[in-house]
Amino acid sequence: MNTNKNSSNSKSGLKQKQNKVELLLLVLYAIGFYTFCIRRSLHLSRDHFSKLRGLRDGWLFSPPRLNDVSDAQWRNFRSNLPILSLVFGIFTLLANICRKLFHLRARGMSVLWLFLSLIYLSYLHGACILFIFLIASANFLLVKIFAQAKYFVFLLWIFNLVFLFCNRIYEGYPFSKFGEQWEYLDNFRGTFRWHICFNFVVLRMISFGYDYHWAHRDSRFDKEKHIQRCRVCKSGKNCYQILQERNVHLNDYTFTTYLSYLVYAPLYIAGPIMSFNSFASQLDVPQTQYSIIEVALYGLRWVFGLSLMELMTHLFYFNAFAISASWKMLSPMDIFIIGYGVINFMWLKFFLIWRYFRFWSLIAGIEAPENMPKCVNNCPNLESFWKNWHASFNKWIVRYLYIPLGGSQRKLLNIWVIFTFVAVWHDLEWKLLSWAWLTCLFFVPELLVKSAANAFQAKGALEGFIFHELRAAGGAITITCLMVANLVGYVIGPSGFSWLISQFLSKEGLRVLGFMLLTFYVGTKLMFHISDAKQRMQ
Repeated sequence: MNTNKNSSNSKSGLKQKQNKVELLLLVLYAIGFYTFCIRRSLHLSRDHFSKLRGLRDGWLFSPPRLNDVSDAQWRNFRSNLPILSLVFGIFTLLANICRKLFHLRARGMSVLWLFLSLIYLSYLHGACILFIFLIASANFLLVKIFAQAKYFVFLLWIFNLVFLFCNRIYEGYPFSKFGEQWEYLDNFRGTFRWHICFNFVVLRMISFGYDYHWAHRDSRFDKEKHIQRCRVCKSGKNCYQILQERNVHLNDYTFTTYLSYLVYAPLYIAGPIMSFNSFASQLDVPQTQYSIIEVALYGLRWVFGLSLMELMTHLFYFNAFAISASWKMLSPMDIFIIGYGVINFMWLKFFLIWRYFRFWSLIAGIEAPENMPKCVNNCPNLESFWKNWHASFNKWIVRYLYIPLGGSQRKLLNIWVIFTFVAVWHDLEWKLLSWAWLTCLFFVPELLVKSAANAFQAKGALEGFIFHELRAAGGAITITCLMVANLVGYVIGPSGFSWLISQFLSKEGLRVLGFMLLTFYVGTKLMFHISDAKQRMQ
């Protein structure tokens, strides 16, 4: 008996030692890889800056380096940060003071936030807020009249998809198209195109429709079972899922609460996306998951992220390479480095935008789901990547599209519908549809392998080792495919896909492809170590 126990302890100790040695080698490789990438990126930025578009005078270093503000979304957000912070500071201060002084609950807070948001929208869209409220009012009437009908879901989707497409096709409907007497209103269209922001409003209108539709039915949500598994709920607080799944009383589905939800200022421009149920319940009782100190620390972490972005855009001109098409003149190795840099730039850009608006919403007492809870370099497969990139959108898709379409029972079919919707929701462009369908093509093998892996049970140490290595190799291939899909969707377009493939099938390109797969294999194994360490800490 003791002999078996000693043998088991010996094997366990040997395995731990092997894991430590493996982790050390993986970390050393990662350090070497990032050192190489940083040095090469600095050289590329220094040697090619005169050919790049979108560089402006910077403020870091002496003499100041040029700053990469070639991304329009980041440039607009960065330049408007002071005024945005002032506006949201005043709004959240007023909302919190009024809540305390007048003991406002759901109805009062919805009216207050609707008033504040109208001021905000008037500046953003000017006279175009008429379009927003006309479409929103029509959707409200449709929901209230047909919510209990069998064909309601079909009506809801058709209505919202029609306006999603028409808004883009007619570019926000010039007032002149409705007659000469309205033409003067085109001079008061505000500072921001309303039909771009309306994509988020569409998601909220669909959420309101579904939540009201389900409010007439018995909830299938098992609250007790959820509380047993949820760390937040066990502590006596309400997690986001509880707020979302708990049906709001039918009397709370009012027009003012609905409009307040659609145009709620802190989350209006970019999200994160939240359900109507969770918004309405927090209007009544503010969020309790984050304390004042935790919200302050959240803001400080955001400031650190902004500092990192400023450093990155002053040193590395990844996005400028992408929009200038200068990467076509580079070697396959440099294309890989630029492509990898673009994905990291995109991640940090959205990380800062989404967390900024979520921060103000938390101050106002409304908790929205966190986008990007994981770093882009800590997602070993496509499923993990999409759950952690636009995470609030993923939650919305699961609740209002994936489950109604049949959930895991029709997973291979659902992903095509879901990613096509995600593409057309972003914009009506062929390159985004190419991105969506490429992602689906890469997703199908991953789902099949996962299904086979769940059926396969590793019984011995050798089988366990083989299974672990296959997972790491699969992760490397998946991350490579993800990079290709994102480069096609957001940088080179479908026309550049064949050129990209030809570059990496050349003699030099094949060597780079091997290096890329080895690097992502190492990265995937590092992710496994991080995941194991987190599990041990829980």
